[in-house]
Amino acid sequence: QVQLVESGGGLVQAGGSLRLSCAASGRTFSNYAMGWFRQAPGKEREFVAAINWSGGSTYYADSVKGRFTISRDNAKNTVYLQMNSLKPEDTAVYYCAADRSRNAISTMTSDGILYWGKGTLVTVSS
Repeated sequence: QVQLVESGGGLVQAGGSLRLSCAASGRTFSNYAMGWFRQAPGKEREFVAAINWSGGSTYYADSVKGRFTISRDNAKNTVYLQMNSLKPEDTAVYYCAADRSRNAISTMTSDGILYWGKGTLVTVSS
């Protein structure tokens, strides 16, 4: 029912920045809290950041808090992840996700995701 398409990944040196975008299809984008997850080789997919349906509340994993910023533009059906001060350990495939809820961002997990994007690769070199 909903398609999510990520863009903006690439290769960046440590300390640099990237801005990821996730374009969503459909007319009910604002029905969902949105999030970003990432998965590095040999590791499980982990939560990165979440934003509620209106964009009024955000929540971040401790590992990225203060460096990453999630935002959304419901008029454009798009969610963003601004990544600053990137570290080699940030290297992963980053996935956009639409959650089952509208507001439960502090407890967002993979199990609650309704729709996933296909991912975009972020590589941070040292």
